[in-house]
Amino acid sequence: MLRLLEVPRTAQKTVLSQTVCLHKKESMSGFNSFLKIFIPKNAVFFELFEKVAENLTVMGTQLKAVVAEPDFDKRAKLIAVIEDLEHQNDDLTHSLFTELGRNFITPFDREDIHYLATSLDDIADYIYGSAKKMNFYRVNTNDMGMQKFAELIEQGCQQVKIAVTQLRDMKNIKAITEAMIKINSIENQADDVFDMSIERLFAMETDAKEVIKIREIYQVMELATDKCEDASNVIESIVLKYA
Repeated sequence: MLRLLEVPRTAQKTVLSQTVCLHKKESMSGFNSFLKIFIPKNAVFFELFEKVAENLTVMGTQLKAVVAEPDFDKRAKLIAVIEDLEHQNDDLTHSLFTELGRNFITPFDREDIHYLATSLDDIADYIYGSAKKMNFYRVNTNDMGMQKFAELIEQGCQQVKIAVTQLRDMKNIKAITEAMIKINSIENQADDVFDMSIERLFAMETDAKEVIKIREIYQVMELATDKCEDASNVIESIVLKYA
């Protein structure tokens, strides 16, 4: 093996310089690999949240179509689309929790990420639950209460999507605030619709079984609007901390 002392001084400097550079590259490579563990994958979290919110808007629109469809079999096909979207959102929520476990640093508090993911998943669950019960109980969906609830749920999902989309950079706080105000108003309207629908149901429906079925559907649909407000509350908490 050629020893360093046997090499001319100029060559020695070149060898030493190359050795130092090599060590620096190896050190930087190791350091960068170490840093990757702590660098938050912001884009991943936002992309997942935005996909969930987009699915919710489609589910809201589909629910409105379900209520408007009198044919049982055609309604079943629309409900199948909602079911598929609900399963997609389950997978996306699981991915969010997986990313939460992988990353030491997150775009905002880990608790807020967990709460937001859970509340969005709840919206999807209650939308699907209400649609499923309509065909399971074979009720007539040509009902003023169901139709109004479906409209409010669709509007709530649209506003949730606006608020979630703006979380990526938080540059348009006004848009987030307006969306949250509308979600709160929608939830208040849903409470009024529930009270009026129950009053009307007991006044006009004589079949006790139908009363029980329809009342349960009202409850599930009203809960969907509650969950929109829950998501709004989490978003409000995030905005207050980071905007």
